[in-house]
Amino acid sequence: MSTANRFVADHVAGLPRSGIRDFFAIVSQMKDAISLGIGEPDFVTPWHIREAAIYALEQGKTSYTDNRGLIKLRRALSTYVEENFGMSYSPDTEILVTVGVSEAIDIALRAVINPGDKVLYHEPCYVSYHPSVTLTHGQAIGVPTSAEDNFALDVDKVIAAWEPGVKVLMLNFPTNPTGGVTDRAKLERLAKFAVEKDLLILSDEVYAELTYDGQHTSIASLPGMRDRVIFLHGFSKAWAMTGFRIGFACGAPELIEAMMKVHQYSMMCAPILSQEAATEAVTNGAESVARMKEQYHRRRDFVARRFNEIGLKCHAPEGTFYAFPSIQSTGLKSMDFCKGLLDAEKVAVVPGTAFGPSGEGFFRASFSNSYEQLITATDAIERYVGGLG
Repeated sequence: MSTANRFVADHVAGLPRSGIRDFFAIVSQMKDAISLGIGEPDFVTPWHIREAAIYALEQGKTSYTDNRGLIKLRRALSTYVEENFGMSYSPDTEILVTVGVSEAIDIALRAVINPGDKVLYHEPCYVSYHPSVTLTHGQAIGVPTSAEDNFALDVDKVIAAWEPGVKVLMLNFPTNPTGGVTDRAKLERLAKFAVEKDLLILSDEVYAELTYDGQHTSIASLPGMRDRVIFLHGFSKAWAMTGFRIGFACGAPELIEAMMKVHQYSMMCAPILSQEAATEAVTNGAESVARMKEQYHRRRDFVARRFNEIGLKCHAPEGTFYAFPSIQSTGLKSMDFCKGLLDAEKVAVVPGTAFGPSGEGFFRASFSNSYEQLITATDAIERYVGGLG
């Protein structure tokens, strides 16, 4: 063991590196590879949003902001959330602007978890959920979802997974990586369960605008849930603003105040130029979001159809811009399939195991690429699968 290695905290040393980033470190060394891996829109941030950031820079807006975020942005967020999700939050005490949803998740957990507290979450899930709990010295308990019900959350499994010491339930609908959603009836059962067990819910809804079938419902909008839900959202996906790194959290004043303390001492505030751009996006960005969503919907229909034609069973994801096809018909493990595909056809997809043990037998393919690239990539996947026999 090196001298420096001895100083690394045990709970950090034991954390696995991101399965996505490790895999794409390999991809970055390959020329001409088509990547269906990173969850980033292929659309450039709409011009009117970029222009807002440029104008702010020209006006010399380069200072810190209030720790909670620009008041005009918080007011705009309050209006947006009320009009689109049916929840009312005070911009003064119940909304916090963060550096992406990732920071919001991190500081929410740090604000509420005591060492040893337990957190329920459903998987396959975004790669940071389990590690974020570990970094708070909490205990993460995964609840698997299955392809048989399109990766919708089985409430009975959540109830069965509960054990003494569980304090938080983490939800993400629509879900990265599966595109799964959960209907209002199931959310109502979850809400009842949360009340019975006195659970706090962290609800990550960053893909809410990219719901293709039916109406998105936030669990925070259900009767009696407002004070036990922290609603998390951000601008990276629907508004194509990944590099701006802007998210936000809404919740009861006491919870937002606790999160603000962590944010204040660790991050101080989100970048002012990004906040200016986000204000424009949330105020005047509906048309841009609708145009991009229309393209994602078209791509969704294409990739789901093609994967099924290839023999990789795949449900049509009801949200996000990810497909999660099964490779069980090939007899290969997820990592072996993905490495083989990359070597043979220079197409990169993410092994399902990057999103938890229940992702074995699947891979994630982002359809946030151009339609033309999706045609080329799925043709290559068909060649690869055809050559396995």
